[in-house]
This record gives sequence, C-alpha cells and structure tokens, in this order.
Amino acid sequence: MTAGQGSYDVLVVGAGSSGTALAAGLVRQGRRVLLLEAGRDYPASDLPEAWRSPNPFNAITDGELGDYLWEDLVAARTDAQDPALYWRGKGVGGSSTVNGQIAIRPPVEDFDEWAADGCAGWSADEVMPAFVDLESDVDFGAEAYHGDAGPIPVVRTPVEQWGAVDLALRDAALASGLPWAADVNAPGASGVSPYPINSVDQRRVSCNDAYLEPLRGSSLLTIRGHAVVDRVLFDGGRAVGVRLADGTSYRADTVILSAGAIASPTILMRSGIGPARDLEALGVPVRADLPVGRGLQDHPLALIGVPLTEAASAGPEDRHTNCCIRYSSGLVPDENDMMLVSLNQNVLAMASADLRSGAGAVGVFVNRTYSRGALRLVSTDPRVQPEVSLRMLSDERDLSRLAAGVERLMGLVGHPAFTTIAAADVRSSNPELSRALNGPPDGLRRHLLATAVDTQHPTSTCRMGHPDALTTVVDPDCRVVGVEGLRVVDASIFPFVPRANTHLACVMAGELMARRLS
Repeated sequence: MTAGQGSYDVLVVGAGSSGTALAAGLVRQGRRVLLLEAGRDYPASDLPEAWRSPNPFNAITDGELGDYLWEDLVAARTDAQDPALYWRGKGVGGSSTVNGQIAIRPPVEDFDEWAADGCAGWSADEVMPAFVDLESDVDFGAEAYHGDAGPIPVVRTPVEQWGAVDLALRDAALASGLPWAADVNAPGASGVSPYPINSVDQRRVSCNDAYLEPLRGSSLLTIRGHAVVDRVLFDGGRAVGVRLADGTSYRADTVILSAGAIASPTILMRSGIGPARDLEALGVPVRADLPVGRGLQDHPLALIGVPLTEAASAGPEDRHTNCCIRYSSGLVPDENDMMLVSLNQNVLAMASADLRSGAGAVGVFVNRTYSRGALRLVSTDPRVQPEVSLRMLSDERDLSRLAAGVERLMGLVGHPAFTTIAAADVRSSNPELSRALNGPPDGLRRHLLATAVDTQHPTSTCRMGHPDALTTVVDPDCRVVGVEGLRVVDASIFPFVPRANTHLACVMAGELMARRLS
C-alpha cells in the first residue's frame, strides 16, 4: 500500500449532487477538504455542449457517453425483467451532469415523515433553510420558502415555449378537473405545474458548475479524479482514511461517503460494514453488521407513446419535458402519491424507446413508493459493479396504483388536445398496452411488470433513522452506526425515495450537513 498522502480535515468520496455541495460548504468554513471522484475531474468549460442541451437525445447519441456514465452498471427493474443499463453519472458533477435538469423539491410532508420516523433534525422546517440557500429561483425567489442568491439556478420554461406534448397534457389534465399550480415547489402545491429546471439560457448548470468551479484554485480544496475508492481505512474503531483501487491511501480527520445510492453502500460493504452473512460469504471481515444495500427504492414509470406529426415534433434543442402533474390516487393515505409527465421526445425509456424525431410520450410514475429492492456485493474488486435489483412494483400498493394511473393517462390522451398533435391513433400506436387493457383482468399488471422503467432516482441503501432501529445504517447526524469518524451523505441515507426527482434533495443534504459539521 502506498503511504497515506496529504493532511486534510475532511475527506469526501464522490463529487455528485451531495458531495459537491458538502465539500464546497466545508471549504467556505475554512476546512481543508479532499474530494475524491471515481470518474474524471475537469473544468466546466470541458463539458461537451451535448450534455448541456435541454434535449437529452443529443447526449444519448454523443460519442463520449462512457465519459459521463457508468456503462457497466445494470439493474433489474422488476422481478420479471432482465438487468439493463442503469443511468448514473460519472465524473465531477455526478448525475447532475446527465439527469433531466429537473429542480423539483419533494413535498414538505416527506421530511416531516422522516423526522417522525426517527430522523431528528430533518423535518420540513429544519431542512427548508438549506433549500432556500441552495437556489436562485428566477420566478419565485422573493417568497419566504425560496431563495434568490444560491448557486443552483431555478427557472421555468414559459408556457408559450412549451412543446406540443407539454401543452396537450396540460390541456387534457385541466379539462379533467385538476388544478393549475404555478410553483410545484411551493408547500402544499398539487396539480398541473411547469417543471422547474436548473439551467441558464436553456443550458445545464451542473453541481460541478455551481459548486466546484468557483472554488478551483482554492488552497483548501483538493480534487482527485479517477480515484476509485476500494475501502475505508480504520485505526481501531475509527475511520481514518480510504484506500484506492490502485493502492494509494489518503487520511483525514473525518471520512464522508457521498458516492451515491449505488457506490456508497458498496464501499461500506468492502470495508466490512454490511449484512454479516453476505460479507462472510465473500471473505470480508465483519466490522459492523448493518443492513447496508437493503431498502433500495426508485420510482416506477409507465409510458404511453404518442406518435407526433412533423409540426408537433421536438427539435434538437427543444426541452424534452416542461409539464408535470402531482395528484392523489386516493388508494393510499399519502397525498400527491402519483405523478404524470410529458415527453416531447421519449428519452426516459433510454434502453428501449424509439428515439427518432416524432416519438413523443406521456408517463405516469408512482411518486410515493413502497416497494423495496436491494443491491448485493458480488466481488471485493472495487471495479466490479454490484448486483442491483430494484424490485419495483413488488408491493401491491405500487402495482395497483400504477395500473390505475395508466388507465387514467390513457383517458387523458383521448382528449382533442392529443388528437390534434398525433400522427396516428394513440391506442393503436401502443398495441401491447391496448391488448393488456382489453384482455384478462391481470393483463395490465403483467404488462407493467414486463415494461416498467425507472426514473433514475435510486435511494435508501444506507437508510437514516434512530440508531436502535433495525433498518438504520446512519443516525440523524449521518454517522455510520457503531463506527467513529465515518458518515454517509447522499441519496442512500433517505428513509424512502421522496415524492419528487431526487437532485435537489441530494443538494439539500450536502448543504445541510456542511452546516452541521461546522
């Protein structure tokens, strides 16, 4: 092993949405921070324009896909599906460089539920200041629950610039009785809303841009790219650093994993922190028997393709989505448990969708999710990805609500707003779905189990909670239970996947914990 290098106050593993906000916050406090990123480090100016585009289609067809995605990471979405590419970011900025640029907050009720379930300090009132400080909301920055001077820009595409599918879904939903909510990030918002976007002049602003670029050159921040972490190093019961896959080691007073809901748990498990039986099977000495990797969640999504006329088709620099709809199914106690989305170009089904011009879609996803999957370490080699089983729709509450959501959405696409933009009948253009809807009672469910896709929102593999709870990996201060000097701060700690895209919640967690570590 190469001798430990450098002298740092805090070592942060992972330069994604949480890790960049956390590292930048600590540097602003005068802490010496080492930020390790498994992908490459690069200045913001080096990001290809295809990845800044409002239309992800440009990046999907870009020749440098492997520089920004982990192309060897696969996941099984449901028990009926084979593993396929799981879209996760690689390099500084993490998934904020490859996601849909959606800057949507979870409903405040999610955080109150977290706090009531053992996550003291994470109630809506307690996390709201971090949400306010991280953003610069062009439209609603003057509101008490918004910010106007933070590093993350938040804008909304004016309705007159929306795409054809955006407008059709809006019109159909309003006609069905759903209300208009101009600010989906306002407490209590429900109904039809413009998607908030983290961009400026229709160009992506990643967390590399927002948090790292202003600090490049600071003597307090050291960034190391291509730094694949093998495991955490310990001195007795205390974490003192990490060892990389190439044998290099780094030491710091505090070690924080912010490598995301897939990588953070694998680092813990290679370090001897995880389910004892699984670790012993791989010959890993057990340091702490904790449910690492268990509880994995993502939002299951069903799509209805909308074949568009040439006039209604998205152009190469048009946003793929601008309209979202939160609504309550009435089938579970949680409100706003479902979401409808427009797709001017069908880019969410990246593994199987027809991505040609004219291939629009509408989607429905289960916003409050109960199904839980797991990831399992299959090798002690840090370059080998874990086995990921999302097990979406394994809970009957999720499957029944997604089925009801598809039926509701199929009703909406019958509205005249859709028939005027469609090049062909929507039902006949989705023959498998139509057969499932018109066939045996369980036909739709079997169809959804075979075709549901994820929304790229993995969470909950290192769940936060009361230290005595059987599901807990980290306590409310993000400390790994039973281990000194080691914390986890990223989406893996979320008790459940929030009722929203996860990007802003991840940034909030980094901002919040930077303050609490001061």
